[in-house]
Amino acid sequence: MARYTGPKTKIARKFGEAIFGDDKSFEKRNYPPGQHGNARRRGKKSEYAIQLAEKQKAKYTYGILERQFRNMFKKATAAPGITGQVLLQIAESRLDNVVYRMGISPSRAGARQLVSHRHITVNGEKVNIPSYQLKPGDVVAVREKSKSLEAINNSLSNSNNVYEWITWNAEKKEGTFVAVPERIQIPENINEQFIVELYSK
Repeated sequence: MARYTGPKTKIARKFGEAIFGDDKSFEKRNYPPGQHGNARRRGKKSEYAIQLAEKQKAKYTYGILERQFRNMFKKATAAPGITGQVLLQIAESRLDNVVYRMGISPSRAGARQLVSHRHITVNGEKVNIPSYQLKPGDVVAVREKSKSLEAINNSLSNSNNVYEWITWNAEKKEGTFVAVPERIQIPENINEQFIVELYSK
């Protein structure tokens, strides 16, 4: 399964925000990477550079590589609604993202691994495809045999995120994908209009 496996703090510093979650190294050096650090003079970015950076930020945030991201954009373009918002809604409806949002894993990379290793079920069936698109009403649960996993229990005990479009039953260790989130409900700091402009060139 193709995914980004390079240095994460360096990427977070490039965008000026901890897009991979809590990162102590990022907090220590909250400025762009490079030999001269903060002292380096940086010229004004071109419109293309700003649009490209926004697309890269979205790809790294959701852990999606270029071909898959481009296919998602095509799907968003064909769907009714505002293309940029639909693109983010597709990303948020991915199984690995919802597992992360439910608090089953502290990161999307960890959620992807849990899905790939068959620890997660959708409507009672094992699903090992991280990009699986959930529909409103789908029930996502920790597989019975995996409920005692320390990594999952630690993550759930430390999770306090609440999203209006997801419900969670701590006893059963299962949640429901109630609805596709509206743009205002998606907390990611991404300007999706720049991505649309870039792909529309």
